[in-house]
Amino acid sequence: MVGKQDTEPEENMSDIESFKQEQRVFDPPADFVANAAISGMDAYRAMCAEAEEDYEGFWARLAQQNIQWTKPFTKRLDASNAPFYKWFEDGELNVATNCLDRHLTNGNADKTALIFESDDAKVSSVTYRELYERVCKFANGLKSLGVQKGDRVVIYMPMSIEGISAMLACARIGATHSVVFGGFSAKSLQERIIDAGAVAVLTADYQVRGGRQLPLKAIVDEALDMGGCDTIRKVIVYQRTGADVNFNKDRDLWLHDLVDGQKAECEPVPVGAEHPLFILYTSGSTGKPKGVQHSSGGYLLWSMLTMKWSFDIKPEDIYWCTADIGWITGHTYVTYGPLACGATQIVFEGVPTYPNAGRFWDMVQRHKISIFYTAPTAIRSLIKASEADPKTHPREYDLSSLRLLGSVGEPINPEAWMWYYKNVGGERCPIADTFWQTETGGHVITPLPGATPMVPGSCTLPLPGIAAAVVDDAGHDLPNGKGGLLVIKKPWPSMIRNIWNDPERFTKSYFPQELGGTTYLAGDGAIRNEETGYFTITGRIDDVLNISGHRLGTAEIESALVANPIVAEAAVVGKPDDTTGESICAFVVLKRTRPEGDDAKAIAKELREWVAKEISPIARPREIRFGDNLPKTRSGKIMRRLLRVIAKDEEITQDISTLENPAILEQLKQAQ
Repeated sequence: MVGKQDTEPEENMSDIESFKQEQRVFDPPADFVANAAISGMDAYRAMCAEAEEDYEGFWARLAQQNIQWTKPFTKRLDASNAPFYKWFEDGELNVATNCLDRHLTNGNADKTALIFESDDAKVSSVTYRELYERVCKFANGLKSLGVQKGDRVVIYMPMSIEGISAMLACARIGATHSVVFGGFSAKSLQERIIDAGAVAVLTADYQVRGGRQLPLKAIVDEALDMGGCDTIRKVIVYQRTGADVNFNKDRDLWLHDLVDGQKAECEPVPVGAEHPLFILYTSGSTGKPKGVQHSSGGYLLWSMLTMKWSFDIKPEDIYWCTADIGWITGHTYVTYGPLACGATQIVFEGVPTYPNAGRFWDMVQRHKISIFYTAPTAIRSLIKASEADPKTHPREYDLSSLRLLGSVGEPINPEAWMWYYKNVGGERCPIADTFWQTETGGHVITPLPGATPMVPGSCTLPLPGIAAAVVDDAGHDLPNGKGGLLVIKKPWPSMIRNIWNDPERFTKSYFPQELGGTTYLAGDGAIRNEETGYFTITGRIDDVLNISGHRLGTAEIESALVANPIVAEAAVVGKPDDTTGESICAFVVLKRTRPEGDDAKAIAKELREWVAKEISPIARPREIRFGDNLPKTRSGKIMRRLLRVIAKDEEITQDISTLENPAILEQLKQAQ
């Protein structure tokens, strides 16, 4: 299979001959269509036709219309060194200026930009003018420490106005930021600091989630104490709680001390359109996190366009994306897209189940939110919670302010889609079921809320200018109704530019020679409806798990397990889960006799906590199964297909004649 290395042969994605076809179709409401940015399917088709007729001209027109350039571009697409594509290369801009300064003169200066709700439901807000001043003071503070254009800065902060300001402050001075999710461990943070060569870490004393305080500063200290982070000059700490933290006076600096006395204006640094705006690390199948590198011009353009097209953003909307800034969704649809479009949005510090599972719906009611964008994992969790406690059911709240719903992170199953549509949207709100990835920078396949008839569980059709297709392993187009590899055949402005410090991995991972070397491989399987051509995502084609919308590499989890001194070998597979999409099932061989009973339970608990500390609590295996060995072929390759069957508690019907040690299969059926 394309994209797999050093694993046993797997069934080709192109062998999927059929997929359950959803028959229910829901047209967007007529009043929504009438007022939409893209109104009706004819308007959608016209835009697709424009992109097809003059591809480069289509993108150039949109870039000229939407972005404020300090130096207009004359070059459109440079494909001379494909797949290292460049867009608008000779143009210059500043991304923070496009998100803030433009609103000081277009009537939005006193409009609310961010409404922050803390874990304990305290609410504060800032206008665009106030956010501009905060960002300028932050940027001036960074400059006073010697941070400059081209430097990398790691941001390890909670969901907060300060976290968003940190990203924009970096962009204002031309520094490349790398946001690390606050749930990642010290080891994960250390690896990212080293790979990025960061000069500073921006963090907080603690983050507060679900009534608990989590020690971010202590984790930063632990990461730096591990060694190898010699490029770090300063650690800037936002005082979120005021609780005690260790403080190194030679290295650490409080954020409030840094910005105190700084000017509320900071001259923006123009950067080239291809200047790296950020590096965002995502798990890969080799175990080493990969730094996805995004440009400034093309990325900003797509952030704005998809806010306008997918969410049909209006000046009066109250918009809420529930994602954390540590993920790509929090970059594109919390920081850059909404602010560049002048939206008013909610920033939430907490979790959907605290103090109870009605928190989301209570917030929609209190803030009169009109656009709500969340993950299928959250939806499925809240379905279960509302069954257990009817007082937390959406029907107990006034959700009449909602006009549009969105889904992000993984495919949403039709049953959850229908519950969302009926109980949250009152059967009047279109659902933007968005397919995209860290690497795509923004939505690539999604229904347009004022145009596309919706089908539960289908992300429907590509956005204008996105040349998505389903192909076989040789890159040949497959007919509708036959599953294969999801690819995008033409470059687009917001696509990944490189993997930081690893161009060879970039080309092998995303532009394999088997597909011609210039076609983007999404890493997902897909199938198109025979009649409508609608896309449905069928799952990952590589060894990357999707846990609650977070992609984790099996090799990364296996590496963490084997790093434990009692573990000899480990293999990790995904297991379907109604709530999280997938759960992690680990098969472990110890350096001692295979444990049983209470001994096995105790060791399994120890290993779960070990993985949580090594990587993140998100990576903690749901099940651990012990064996004297792992099922391997006589050539020594682990038969992961068998492990997936065992994890699902299904009967093994596959040929196991090449299996060297069939006796261990019974051992591995016992879960801890």
